[in-house]
Amino acid sequence: MFFLFFISVFKFKKVSISRKVAYNVVASSISKILSTLAALVGIGLITRYLGQDGFGIYATALTFLSFFGALGDWGVYQTATREISRPKSKEGEIMSNAIGIRLTISLLIVLITPIVVLILPYPTELKIAIFIIALSYIFSSFYQILNGLFQKRLMMDRVTFAELIGKIIQVVLIYIGIKLDLGFYFIVGTLLVNMIVNFSIVAFLAKKFIRLKPKVDKIYWKNFLKQSLPVGLSVAVTFLYFKAGIILLSLLRPASDVGIYSAAHKVIENITFFPSMIVGLTMPMFAYNIFHKREKFEFLANKNLKVFFILTMPLVIGGWFLAEDIISIIIGPDFGPSAKVLKIIIFALAFIFFGNLFSNILVVAKLQKYLLAILSICAIFNLTLNLIFIPKFSYLATAYISTITELMVAVLTCLVIIFKLKYLPHFSKATSIILSGFLMAIYLWHFDGRNFFFLFFSSSLIYLAGLIILKAISKKELLSLIKKEV
Repeated sequence: MFFLFFISVFKFKKVSISRKVAYNVVASSISKILSTLAALVGIGLITRYLGQDGFGIYATALTFLSFFGALGDWGVYQTATREISRPKSKEGEIMSNAIGIRLTISLLIVLITPIVVLILPYPTELKIAIFIIALSYIFSSFYQILNGLFQKRLMMDRVTFAELIGKIIQVVLIYIGIKLDLGFYFIVGTLLVNMIVNFSIVAFLAKKFIRLKPKVDKIYWKNFLKQSLPVGLSVAVTFLYFKAGIILLSLLRPASDVGIYSAAHKVIENITFFPSMIVGLTMPMFAYNIFHKREKFEFLANKNLKVFFILTMPLVIGGWFLAEDIISIIIGPDFGPSAKVLKIIIFALAFIFFGNLFSNILVVAKLQKYLLAILSICAIFNLTLNLIFIPKFSYLATAYISTITELMVAVLTCLVIIFKLKYLPHFSKATSIILSGFLMAIYLWHFDGRNFFFLFFSSSLIYLAGLIILKAISKKELLSLIKKEV
């Protein structure tokens, strides 16, 4: 319902555009929700099969997928998406060169991975798992660059469907691997299969728009990378504060500690698709309007903010009150301490929503250097505190530090937007949204200890009723869903 509302406020002159965005948000949401459910089922199977220590090793290996992604990003995807979304852009030339750049970087990463892995003080089991992850990265990085083609055309439903198919196949393989007791390496290998499936489907669909042929134009590469490198560095720095904590835990604490933290972190990680998806769908419109139609850009950005506030309120409140049940049902009863971590980092999830939006606005506004400076400051803050406090406070330190870091990112990026872009983010009905959340919190507090599924669905209805009664969602916005003209 929230995504239907989100699109209802995008009032364009052409009905086809508005309806197309609406369809994509709904279709992508359904696919992403199903993918998330499948991912959570997979995580639950793996945690129960591997235990705290085994899952700690598995989570550390998975973190290297993000590490490779950050190392090889170089801002190619974001910059290519932005450039092909500009009026009268040369899509074929942009994408061919972007594919060439990404392919070159991916091959270099795979070549240097053995050197990196051999010098790390990890057991052989984990080192082999990292090699498998490196192979997975080749396919994940290649299909990611193609996503811009679908973002531009408001056809991300195709991409999310491909991800759903890949995730379902992975979960089925995980189940088979556990039933047949095929071991740790088989479980890690299911990720490689997932990425191959995603790549194959997206590449097949992308052939409709461009020739999937890498191009090497040295002059173009130089100019492209000059624009993209600040974004790429920002991605690398983001990894340092978002994922490096897990690597530091793996180096400074037992594998079981990594497993406890990662179990809660995986729950959060699988929800962050909401802000990424919404911003991903609206980023081409931001890029098109920010310099040409400033009022429309501000209108879109403010509606993003309102929807993010509506979404984060129940996520934080529900996550706090239901943390123990969430961990027990999804991860398993052996991961009880993960509930404490979830209660902390659920607030980080809220900050990620807004930080994601503000960061992307800085990218489309070509203010990447400020974003890089902010993320660098936050990364230094995060790494320093983790190194100081992890030895004594373990995963709880990482949880608190991650949450504070995400808050810093959201606040600092917002300040840059205000002072450099001269845009003051705001949205209406904030009081009504807060009161609706308060009603939900009172309800969950009063009925604490009841059946999880009963509380989950009933508290959601309480919150939704509060939004409608307190008019956080206007009648006009709701009616625009079914109007022939918007």
